[in-house]
Amino acid sequence: MTGEAHTWETDLLVVGGGPAGCAAAVMAAGVGLRTLLLEERRELCGRLRYVRALDNVLGGFASGPDLAAAVTADVARAAGCRVEYGARVVHLAARDDRVVATLDSGERRTAAHAVVATGAGPLEPADTDWAADPERLAGAPLWEADPRALAGRTVLVLGADRPLGTLLRAAPAAEVRLLVAHPPADDYKTAEVRADRRVELLPVRRIALRSGRRRRITAELTTGTGDVLERTADAAYLNIGNAPVRLPGDLRPDATGYCPPGRQHPRVHVAGDLRSARAQRIMTAMGSGGEAALRAYYALQGLPDAPGASGGPGRPGRPE
Repeated sequence: MTGEAHTWETDLLVVGGGPAGCAAAVMAAGVGLRTLLLEERRELCGRLRYVRALDNVLGGFASGPDLAAAVTADVARAAGCRVEYGARVVHLAARDDRVVATLDSGERRTAAHAVVATGAGPLEPADTDWAADPERLAGAPLWEADPRALAGRTVLVLGADRPLGTLLRAAPAAEVRLLVAHPPADDYKTAEVRADRRVELLPVRRIALRSGRRRRITAELTTGTGDVLERTADAAYLNIGNAPVRLPGDLRPDATGYCPPGRQHPRVHVAGDLRSARAQRIMTAMGSGGEAALRAYYALQGLPDAPGASGGPGRPGRPE
């Protein structure tokens, strides 16, 4: 402790209660930081609860709801960690002596450092250059689909993002036919589902819907060679990809709109899906959350390997 006066309410603010934010909160509490976790929903790990099958996390968890329940219990046990539900942050300001989060209620929360783990949200057809008449292509995201409800149906899937593989793993015996239309640039996303006989991959440069009969959906697909294919389905879901959910204020995005940690103010530490489109996994999110909390801790301790430890905004004294 340096004996400097401080102008914050708590040591660390964590914005976002997904896997990254929860990992940051638990790690921070574990090293003695007073921590406030701000989550706009009424539960932690909300999107994780839709993941019906897991095969890429440690701990033996078979589904997202199981993991979400365990994470929630870990946060509840973390000494010195408080969770504020229904807290939607609308602005984040990074100042020389503190970080200020403004809520939609107008209230403010201040801390020495902040971990921002607001993640990424689903893209819409209007965000693409291959969806004609994007209003007609609107639909529910694939990660919300119940595999049991799709049994025996033909489903048009717009995009080849990761929830496609998750859906198929959750229902390995379900007889469903998935027509997956995606731009050729997203071919790399299809590796885990190419061998599944229930999937027809359709690389396209344009997709348009025509009026169907008896509630059926008819799609016209223009391939890269200019050929036009026609496919008919019972239902359609969106699976285009994600865009960063970035808070207004002092986050510093790169050209893609994501917020790499190295670009941020010394008091702001970014974790989880907000960092990069290519690091959106539960395991990497948790690891980055823990790392972000440690960077805040090291900075508060004034350790030489911490950002800004030689002086300036990265080196406040640690409050009692």
